[in-house]
Amino acid sequence: MSAEKVIALDAMSGDLGVDAVLPAAARVLRERADLRLILVGDLAVLEPRLAQAGLRTGERLVLEHAPETVTMEDPPSRALRAKKRSSMRIAIDLVKAGRAHACVSAGNTGALMAIARFVLKTLPGIERPAILTALPSIQGHTLVLDLGANVDCSAQHLFQFAVMGSVLATAVDGVDKPRVGLLNVGEEEIKGNEQVKEAATLLAASGLNYIGFVEGDDIYKGGVDVVVCDGFVGNVALKTSEGVARMIGHFMREEFSRSAWTRLAGLVAMPVLGALKRRFDPRRYNGASLLGLRGIVIKSHGGADQLAFANAVQVAALEVEKAVPQRITAQLERLLTQRQAI
Repeated sequence: MSAEKVIALDAMSGDLGVDAVLPAAARVLRERADLRLILVGDLAVLEPRLAQAGLRTGERLVLEHAPETVTMEDPPSRALRAKKRSSMRIAIDLVKAGRAHACVSAGNTGALMAIARFVLKTLPGIERPAILTALPSIQGHTLVLDLGANVDCSAQHLFQFAVMGSVLATAVDGVDKPRVGLLNVGEEEIKGNEQVKEAATLLAASGLNYIGFVEGDDIYKGGVDVVVCDGFVGNVALKTSEGVARMIGHFMREEFSRSAWTRLAGLVAMPVLGALKRRFDPRRYNGASLLGLRGIVIKSHGGADQLAFANAVQVAALEVEKAVPQRITAQLERLLTQRQAI
């Protein structure tokens, strides 16, 4: 059995709060004997709910009191300065103090990034953290970053994102030489803004497996392992993808309910539709990594249910097991040494 991993869970944040986090905690503790969880939140809320979720405190589950909660409406500045006793802040503080190896929160993304960056700081050689998640593709999934942390990025920032994404693909997905692409408005070298063109030059000389510019549809075609972009473009791509998926689901329900014959066809096709739904289920891909920090922080979707939040905890445990921050630092040092030797 691998070494014990301690994960701090922000139990109060997100749309469902304890209603999602407590059942998720029970699920992951059943599934993994190598995990220990710290539930961070208001004890007056947590303690009466433990038994209902099938939980009890002990060696593998402890509680940490946090009287405040960061809401979805809180600006990052208020969450950082005025809510130092929030469940989000204390969960990240536990990572900083070494009491937890990682933390998971479904709370306000801007607040989570601001607090995590302030408390944990960035890794040597990383100027800005980035948000990374996996999106489904024909060949499995594609890692995409940044998804909203950095609206304006320099070429150097994009280069650093590529290094971080490549390290994660190797560490977590086991890809020996991850194919890295820069998201652009075309594959031709003359296209794109100056930052993207300059980043392409840096990546071409980096030693990474850089395959050139890619377009939005390449994320889903499966010909690339890591897609790099600034946070503005990445967030638009992510939200557009989510909207298209919901629209397709809506249209399919409409068509199958149009008449008695189409309803019958829907019943016949139910096994295929069920399998398709499972492949597109966003809960399977829940758990976005805040890469580039001196600690592991995983952002769960704000509306995550217990299955989705449990998957985010699994992502955190895997990044702890694979020592992702340390690998990013080592890769940056190798690339810097190679560049200096040229």
